Amino acid sequence: MGFLLVMKAEIVRSMIIMRRYWFRTLTGIVIGYGMLMVLIAGFMYSRPAVEDGLNRFNDPSAATNFLLGFIIGMFAFGVVGLFTQGLQGMARTGVLEQLCMSPHGLITNFLARTAVGSVTTVISSGIMVWLVTLSVNGRLYFETVPVLVLLALTFANLLGFGFMVGGLVLVFKQVGQVAILLRMGLFALAIFAKEELLQQGLVLAVVMHALPITDAAICLKYVLIQDQGRLNGAYESVFLHPCFYGLLISCVVWTILGVACFRIMEDYSRSKGTLGVY
Repeated sequence: MGFLLVMKAEIVRSMIIMRRYWFRTLTGIVIGYGMLMVLIAGFMYSRPAVEDGLNRFNDPSAATNFLLGFIIGMFAFGVVGLFTQGLQGMARTGVLEQLCMSPHGLITNFLARTAVGSVTTVISSGIMVWLVTLSVNGRLYFETVPVLVLLALTFANLLGFGFMVGGLVLVFKQVGQVAILLRMGLFALAIFAKEELLQQGLVLAVVMHALPITDAAICLKYVLIQDQGRLNGAYESVFLHPCFYGLLISCVVWTILGVACFRIMEDYSRSKGTLGVY
């Protein structure tokens, strides 16, 4: 019940901000669309100049794959960022101490805030993906149940990883550079994640499966771009895909590990009286 109350408060707060600053939301989508188009032209099609690349939209699937990986990477970047720069910013403004005094607890407040923020990010990112995909003559395949399940598992996976990183931030405080490296690593992995990476030896496969974004990115690309194998002439549901089981296992492990780590680090920081000190 406490989580639902906090969730309701976060939704109301987000709606008020979106209604009050609607122009910022709209211009953010427009700027994001333009930035993605420039990135696709520059990194996917320019040979050697961007101007030349604008006339080379002859491989829509490659552009869509890059685009989707970029959006998944941005999603991971933002979720984990809430537990790094977000925690530090809240501590400096005194918001963190107010959340700690909340009867619902710090974990519940963070969970609700991250969930609402992730939903709004998915909606705005979905609009940008759709617009860019149309612009490059690409196509995305959408099946409601698989996509929603994968998005929920991806969020839970990143949430667990974010809680673990956030717990370290509560204790070690100024870890901004390390946190940025971790977020950039997840961002790059989401762009270039593909099944071929998992076929380069057992050790690399285990490492890739252990990272919180690999299986999620592969599964989302498999559903949205490959249409669950239909483009290859053989349908195989994503729920039967090996990476889906890897995502399930990773989700459980990261959620338990992350929340436990955050709880331990929070209690330690409280006992030292340094929870809001940065």
